[in-house]
Amino acid sequence: MSKAQTAEIRTKRTKKLRNPDAPFWESKELEEMTHAEWESLCDGCGQCCLIKLEDEDSTDIHVTRLACKLLDVASCRCSDYVNRHKKMSDCLAITPKNVRTLRWLPETCGYRRAAEGRELEWWHPLISGDPETVHEAGISVRSFARSEKGVRESAIARYIIDVIK
Repeated sequence: MSKAQTAEIRTKRTKKLRNPDAPFWESKELEEMTHAEWESLCDGCGQCCLIKLEDEDSTDIHVTRLACKLLDVASCRCSDYVNRHKKMSDCLAITPKNVRTLRWLPETCGYRRAAEGRELEWWHPLISGDPETVHEAGISVRSFARSEKGVRESAIARYIIDVIK
């Protein structure tokens, strides 16, 4: 992200901070959010749990339709969220400190949108009040992802897909 883009995001966020009636994701800096508030920014799409491959030469990130073996594809939720880092050494926690550097987060991600000072989409559970709207809107991986279980490492590249929205 360029310095100009970062400054624009800070300006947008500063304007929103002046409105005490705004929802927490618009009225607080990421670092000021409680753990529960931060966690609620997750829209439940499951996109961050898809296996990604990085091209060593170009550093391009390629997303696959293979999901971490801990992802329950039907619900798009981790089957062992509390212990995920112990069970999956490459599981990366999305935090207020690193969210701005994770270039593979989709444009639709609630964490990314909050970090960039953008509004959450209509289908986000915090807006709609319904965790199913992310699936109804076609944002989640529910309809196409499959578990990485049983897939040979040498075959992972066969599952590369175009990025979702």
